[in-house]
Amino acid sequence: MRRAAICRLFRHLALLAVALAAAGLTAQGRFRQPNSEYQARRERLRTETSGPVVIFGYTGHEDASAVAVFYQEPYFYYLSGYDEPGAALLLIPNPPAGKTLEGPREILYLPPRDPAEEKWEGPKDGPDDPGITEKTGFQAVEPFANLRGDLTRLAKIFPNFYTLVVPKQEEGYPHLTIWNEWLRAALAQSNIKDITPSLDAMRQVKSPGELALIQKAIDLSIDAHLDAMRRMRPGLYEYQVAARMKEVHEFGGCEREAYSPIVGAGFDGTILHYSSLDGQIRDGDTVVIDVGGEYGGYAADITRTLPANGHFTARQREIYDIVLGAQNAALAAVKPGAVLYGGKNSLQQIAYDYINSHGRDREGHTLGRYYPHGVSHHLGLDVHDPGDRMRPLEPGMVVTVEPGIYIPEENLGVRIEDDVLVTPTGYRVLTARLPRTAEEIEKIMAEGPSGAK
Repeated sequence: MRRAAICRLFRHLALLAVALAAAGLTAQGRFRQPNSEYQARRERLRTETSGPVVIFGYTGHEDASAVAVFYQEPYFYYLSGYDEPGAALLLIPNPPAGKTLEGPREILYLPPRDPAEEKWEGPKDGPDDPGITEKTGFQAVEPFANLRGDLTRLAKIFPNFYTLVVPKQEEGYPHLTIWNEWLRAALAQSNIKDITPSLDAMRQVKSPGELALIQKAIDLSIDAHLDAMRRMRPGLYEYQVAARMKEVHEFGGCEREAYSPIVGAGFDGTILHYSSLDGQIRDGDTVVIDVGGEYGGYAADITRTLPANGHFTARQREIYDIVLGAQNAALAAVKPGAVLYGGKNSLQQIAYDYINSHGRDREGHTLGRYYPHGVSHHLGLDVHDPGDRMRPLEPGMVVTVEPGIYIPEENLGVRIEDDVLVTPTGYRVLTARLPRTAEEIEKIMAEGPSGAK
């Protein structure tokens, strides 16, 4: 590597380190937040429940693929910041009147260390490691084998226990089913209730530390979208665009993509969750690019629609501007107290009404039928962060605003998606650095690859 290139690389790394320090982040693991943030969440949950809370992390056996990388169960990570497999946590409220209880009120349970396994996978934390309580931020750290006995003792004091109860249909590996059955066997005489609604409500309002991680994910995703705009041309394959964007994300520090990349050209752009990415981009196509990275466990979610050759046709521009108008109308309604869905003043209805009152298809029908999905969802540790989407918006919530029009018979799909922070007085577009108008997009595309970083 030439000396100038080395210097540029070190300048880039130095700037990244400064940015991380400014945001209160450390360049390790999942770029976790300080222990105090997780402690505050645990204390809030502990004091708001009438019984102990038990949550299990992933075991590392959920995906047997040789290329699998361990990622923690999101609720467990939200409360612990702990990112190794096989752990569980226990939060114990104050005992009922007339009962006494000694000992710690929050305990992290870890599996024993396995020296043979660590030769292959590297050192892991163990419950007996020196300084483990300071490292993890829990009042106590105990062997996982102690959990069942601790629950049995607590069952003599508390009639109710809380955990993540299995939903009606658990997708993928049956993590919740396995541990719910384990809990029912350990607590045969106790009531086991669902803590999910309480955690969902907490997760919907982001802390400053969470917002810093979301913004970092967004900034890297914007860099990738700008790069795609400058490099877009007919003849590329959809997978090539996605691969380059993934490279930009990971070079900047993203652990992985926040979701399966969507790069759909022509007809492919009318398929909402298109994932094949095997089509070749043709002259005259519009290309829907819905790609976002994940940083520190937090997701970005951004969509732009590009003209493959750098110029929208009159019809493409017409549909694009309708979608942009619908997005602007929905954005204008974002403020505390607004709702995403339900009622004539919801963001969903505002976007739909705009689309359905502007433009027509080839047969003269209104365009509402070509807008089949929702306008928004919460964003955080999951790209579709859980929680009640009918809940009025509050300061600190982060939501997407993403109307779209998809006309298969015209091979024309357009979606524009931005990430928005609800503020005390309205909103702030976290993705504002990425242009949205057709004119701005065409201008950036005209710069070509020479303008790319």
